[in-house]
Amino acid sequence: MNLQNILNEIEQVDSEVYDRLKHVSRRNMFSMFAKKAASVAAPTLLASALNKAYAQSDVVVDVLNFALTLEYLEAEFYNVGMDTPGLIINLDRNVFGQLQKHENAHVNLLKSVLGGRAVSKPRFDFTAKGAFPDVFRNFKTFALLAQAFEDTGVRAYKGQAPRLIMDDPILTTALRIHSVEARHAARVRELRGLKGWITGNESGGAPPAVYAGEEAVTHLEVSSLIPGVPYSASTEAWDEPLSKEDVLKIVMPFLE
Repeated sequence: MNLQNILNEIEQVDSEVYDRLKHVSRRNMFSMFAKKAASVAAPTLLASALNKAYAQSDVVVDVLNFALTLEYLEAEFYNVGMDTPGLIINLDRNVFGQLQKHENAHVNLLKSVLGGRAVSKPRFDFTAKGAFPDVFRNFKTFALLAQAFEDTGVRAYKGQAPRLIMDDPILTTALRIHSVEARHAARVRELRGLKGWITGNESGGAPPAVYAGEEAVTHLEVSSLIPGVPYSASTEAWDEPLSKEDVLKIVMPFLE
């Protein structure tokens, strides 16, 4: 276990993690773990320290494990893609390499916070039972699914946010991950020649279920309709949340 890397990854998605750990700085935390690095106690100490920073009710654990499953999917997708010779070339490797780094950081953070309550990584079928047979042979198919996974992640985190409303540290961290997923989605959409945001429920060829309901112009009783602004533009104002059930329907074909 590379403790330095794990601490770096945690900071990438929650820069204030050390503020949540009373009387523990980054330096003395690493020093404490380093002294125990040769023993089995080091991972336990890391999980214990983080669990003190993030309160875990059953609801929070459920939400975090749901998020972890999605992060497993995205991280594995980019890991396989980046390791496939000839699939991602030139400047695109820089983009997807950064996405890969972020998603693996999200996995490590969520696993560290959940500790022994973290779900195991499932096995994936990125062809979705044969629907995308060339996903790791054709860059266009790979980018299409990257867009679908990132846009699903954005809506999934937004859908789960109300369940974390009573736990400020967890909610703050989840929304930070949500913002990273949103930037990922915009960048991948731009790589595919699309707008960085969603108009109506246009999928750009991705599974339509990912974009169901995105054409809405009212959110929490607030309307984005403005006189003189086209209806299509009004649908671009925000991303609509997806329920856990709807997200699972989207990702189930990609699970073995």
